[in-house]
Amino acid sequence: MINYHLAILREPYIKAVLAGSKHIESRFSRTKRTPFRRVARGDKIFFKVSSGPVCATATVKAVKNFDNLTPLRMAWLKQRYNHDIGGSSEYWQSKMDCSFGLLVWLESVEPIEPLRISKKDWRAWVVLTEKENFSLLQTSVIKKTP
Repeated sequence: MINYHLAILREPYIKAVLAGSKHIESRFSRTKRTPFRRVARGDKIFFKVSSGPVCATATVKAVKNFDNLTPLRMAWLKQRYNHDIGGSSEYWQSKMDCSFGLLVWLESVEPIEPLRISKKDWRAWVVLTEKENFSLLQTSVIKKTP
């Protein structure tokens, strides 16, 4: 079963996804939270600019989840994957004390007509459901996505 997700990104990361230079979306946290172990190959992601519109979609090509992360393992992840993540030194430094992580390989990235949604909370990732989908799961929106 394909799941749909809403991922919020800041600049310059959303531009890098759209330009094709960011192939992996990463999420790290100190506690186990969404999207950890909630994303699967074939899932669809809507990308929203922080404080802006939903402007792109992508399909999940592959996923890796990590737990029990340490600063040493984080340094290895940075060395191994940052070329496709595009994280700054400050980004990685801020994640060194995280215990959980998720890497999502993206394919079929497509810009969409910018769509404003009413999302008022601070969550940076939402697994969309029939009840909570910000009208993104309407047939007309899904048909426009890959």
